[in-house]
Amino acid sequence: MNESVTTAIQSSDYARLSVIFTTQWQSLGQGEQRTLAAHFIKTAVASPSFFPDAFKSPQIEAVINTTLNHLPPTVDNAADNTLRQKIFDYKVNEEEDFSTAARILSGLRMEDTENSVYYMPPIERCDVFVKVAECYLEEDLTVEAEGAVTKAGTIIEANGMKMSSDDDDDVKVDESTVTLLLRYKSTHARVLDSNRKFLQAAVKYHDLSTSYLYTDAIEADDLLSMLGRAVTCAILSPNSAQRQRVLGLVYKDERLAQLDTIPEFQSHAAVLTKMYLNRIVQKRELEQFESSLADHQKAIMADGLTIVERGVLEHNMVAVSHLYSSIYFKQLAELLGVVDYVKAEKEVVKMIGDGTLSGSIDEVEGVIRFHPTSKKEESTLLHWDDTITSFCVQLNKVTDSVRAS
Repeated sequence: MNESVTTAIQSSDYARLSVIFTTQWQSLGQGEQRTLAAHFIKTAVASPSFFPDAFKSPQIEAVINTTLNHLPPTVDNAADNTLRQKIFDYKVNEEEDFSTAARILSGLRMEDTENSVYYMPPIERCDVFVKVAECYLEEDLTVEAEGAVTKAGTIIEANGMKMSSDDDDDVKVDESTVTLLLRYKSTHARVLDSNRKFLQAAVKYHDLSTSYLYTDAIEADDLLSMLGRAVTCAILSPNSAQRQRVLGLVYKDERLAQLDTIPEFQSHAAVLTKMYLNRIVQKRELEQFESSLADHQKAIMADGLTIVERGVLEHNMVAVSHLYSSIYFKQLAELLGVVDYVKAEKEVVKMIGDGTLSGSIDEVEGVIRFHPTSKKEESTLLHWDDTITSFCVQLNKVTDSVRAS
């Protein structure tokens, strides 16, 4: 039967191959099926004319699925891996079927034993998982992408892969390693963003926007876009002290004003500046910012507000506490743009309860009284924020050069 397979491959007889791997296939034992499957793959991969035309045939697609699912422990020259790579390239470049391409590539047999036919060095294994994650993200399959990113990160940690040399600043790390690590960071940031882990994503995006420290292969416009995404995620992050520190990290980036030159991020610098300086964000600014968001960033929460509406509402509440010592709930609702002042009261109660707002409520008079921070406490907090911000900056710079041994 091996000869029949060889002849059919040489003549591109798809119908004959289909018969062999359906009707005749059923009469073979498991060992014979594995042998025939390996023979088909080795012969097809070695043929100079069989692929890529054969990928267009549904009959051959079925044959390939059958053979890949019935392989022996080893195929000569890792021909099954070669076939998967060919399918991956075809699915991505010709059909743009990214999810199928990712599933095919995920099936690569990769081993870290150097005498194995399936040996792949760490950088190549990491590249495989990053490609898989990139493909899944193309079709918004976040869960699958996250799994691939996690595997890539494990390889990076285990092998001490880094952007620069710890021992000698003059020693250049291989450019291909730097490029791979940047792709990994990008996919990781996008996964965090898609999972609405906006605070972590903001830090990752900002780290990527400073990639010029490691390589000059990335265009300045691309780096600026990463900064824009960092701003987006920082604004969307839940109100907290850590968020304020990340806002400060991005606010102090000297390139922030340049975002005004990019239509997608035209309102970002203004909104972030107001948030960092505890100024009230106006409705028109919110609408302009929200118009540039991706679908997953516009999700409606359980209270009927979008993510950004919720974030701006909480921010404006804190901003009001810096402007007033006390305020009636009806006035507060007007300032916040909330239709029902009862809703404003509920929001205040929630924020006082979780510690993001310092104040007390007089329900009889319908007033909230804010408790301002003392000058000494404020100075201590500002110093603490500056210290944390400085630490975050330094940590981002050395993350890729310091790995757990």
